[in-house]
Amino acid sequence: MMSPTESKKPWYHEGLPFACQGCGGCCTGEPGYVWVEPEEIFALARRLKIDLAEFEQKYVRREGRRLSLCEHSNGDCVFYDNEKTCCTVYEDRPRQCRTWPFWASNLRTPEDWEQTCRECPGAGTGPTVSLEEIQRRRGVIQI
Repeated sequence: MMSPTESKKPWYHEGLPFACQGCGGCCTGEPGYVWVEPEEIFALARRLKIDLAEFEQKYVRREGRRLSLCEHSNGDCVFYDNEKTCCTVYEDRPRQCRTWPFWASNLRTPEDWEQTCRECPGAGTGPTVSLEEIQRRRGVIQI
């Protein structure tokens, strides 16, 4: 019989394997949103050494009451370099990018995680990320 503490553990309580493969799949493809907060916008503008207003005009779009990074017409993030296959602002990438793939939407059920593993070659491979780290990342942003 399970104790009350054990029954409250998430299905991924033993951790999940993840090792980014640098494929850019999470940065490219279908149109979507990379939600950004004012402090992230400020950090990105500083990284690019441009005025905040110029950065916002060039790289940020409003979606209702939220702000998202712009993307190219093919859905690729505006900061993804297809030739070098890398993020050009990696050190200051938004929290949404920093926390992939440990989003609530990917962790709801084992089936949701399996789908993430089919889409992301790094999910399900590599060292096991601890429950504590998964929960930390999951709590940063709700997606």
